[in-house]
Amino acid sequence: MFPVAGPASASGTILVYGDSLSAAYGISHKSGWATLLQERLRRNGLDYRVANASISGETSSGGATRIAATLAQHKPQLTIVALGSNDGLRGLPVSQLRDNLARIIRATRATGSKVVLVGMRMPPNYGGPYATAFENTYRSLAREFKLPLVPFLLEGLADKPELFQPDQLHPVVEAQPLLLDNVWKVLAPALK
Repeated sequence: MFPVAGPASASGTILVYGDSLSAAYGISHKSGWATLLQERLRRNGLDYRVANASISGETSSGGATRIAATLAQHKPQLTIVALGSNDGLRGLPVSQLRDNLARIIRATRATGSKVVLVGMRMPPNYGGPYATAFENTYRSLAREFKLPLVPFLLEGLADKPELFQPDQLHPVVEAQPLLLDNVWKVLAPALK
């Protein structure tokens, strides 16, 4: 977990609650999209600080387990939930992903925090039915809870191997502004 970035006197906190894709795995924290978000908020005159509580390797189950303590610590006005990629990479049941994300959403809303849900997709080698069910889980939750949805965090990157580290899973520094753009399109209207 990373320290809170941004001004201590900010009028609100945006919590980034994700996995390695949001935790700046393999690159400097200050280069990650969550830190870039703080800079964009400031440039746009939006008085929020960003708390990045993302953990590399986190599954939706781990996220559901630690959500209450994280919300109590940061007291966010808005929470960006960006979990699930590790569930998919491990081939965990989609029903488990759905249940855990729903628990996180309910717990977050119970504190009065708005939620922006960030979707993920699995590559086709996981099998069509699994990949489809996985992707549809995010759409279904967004409809059920009436949430703003970033359809796919890696939109515009997934087919560009040069934008990934040698593991072909984690985006490089140059890709971080693109990740932020994908989130910002949905986040900006939610902040108004």
